[in-house]
Amino acid sequence: MSTAAVEDSFTGPNLNITLTCPDCKTYPPQLIEAYASGDLICSQCGLVICDRIIDTRSEWRTFSNDDQNGGDPSRVGDASNPLLDGDQLQTLISFDKKDSRASRELNRAQSKSLVDKKDNQLAAAFSKISQMCETYALPKIVQDAAKEVYKLSYEEKPLKGKSQEAIMAAAIFIGCRKANVARTFKEIWVLTKVPKKEIGKTFKLIKKIIEEKGHSSNSTNPESIQTTQTTAEDLIRRFCSRLGLNNQVTNAAEYIARRVKELGVLGGRSPITITAAVIYMAATLFESDLNPTRISYSTGVSEGTIKTSYKLLAAKKKELIDPYWITSGKVKENATVKTEK
Repeated sequence: MSTAAVEDSFTGPNLNITLTCPDCKTYPPQLIEAYASGDLICSQCGLVICDRIIDTRSEWRTFSNDDQNGGDPSRVGDASNPLLDGDQLQTLISFDKKDSRASRELNRAQSKSLVDKKDNQLAAAFSKISQMCETYALPKIVQDAAKEVYKLSYEEKPLKGKSQEAIMAAAIFIGCRKANVARTFKEIWVLTKVPKKEIGKTFKLIKKIIEEKGHSSNSTNPESIQTTQTTAEDLIRRFCSRLGLNNQVTNAAEYIARRVKELGVLGGRSPITITAAVIYMAATLFESDLNPTRISYSTGVSEGTIKTSYKLLAAKKKELIDPYWITSGKVKENATVKTEK
């Protein structure tokens, strides 16, 4: 390819062109970019060469006392939090004994601001919710849902008299349901140290508040908060993983749990009780070395409750198991489900 062809194909700027002052024509040019006025000025004669220049520097700003010589610049502000109500400019008016009376009056006026107080309370509650969720290794989607529930309900009249810890615990429980990360009341009790009965009562009140706001036209998006019932199928895979069971036993336990729900065998019992009994039955069918003691330690259900529920499942064995397990030889046709006394 010839040199002329290369020059014709080049479309970038010509770096050989130098911008100089047309009056004094000093080389090298002594030009100043005045960003305050948006002008490009010659420092020799003061001629304005061009105007409306764009400031391409970083937007670093700091509001400290040593503004001119500050060594720790910061951006103009944090990203806004949609869960807070204020303008979130994070302005703080402080004063010292040497300051004027006007500074003290401004500080006192800001401390009485209801918006700032409300945002501070919400920010403190959100920080505590995040801390509790991170302690239990709950994902961020649970934290965001719990914060949304807390903001919707913490000032409602039905919750007057309830402790903030109870409201946070119920909000985390609902957040787990919304994110399909099922947790039981006992697990929330271990996390928040709030009694299970108190969590249950607060949960019912918050659920009612959310349902009422769902029918209101000016509510804060309550449709995004689901309060569906936790089932044994939601808990089985997590507890099977904790017990070290293989996929075969885990899938069998999920199938039995679905059949239990369809037939209503253990109607009236809690999901965690059904989970423990179903896991024990699946492990027994596939000859896994698992006893009720280990299941009780992992799920928190007593051995007596597991054995009582297990006997009811054993009576409905033919209706609960999949016929394919027998035809494929995974489970013996005459396999007996052991029932301990």
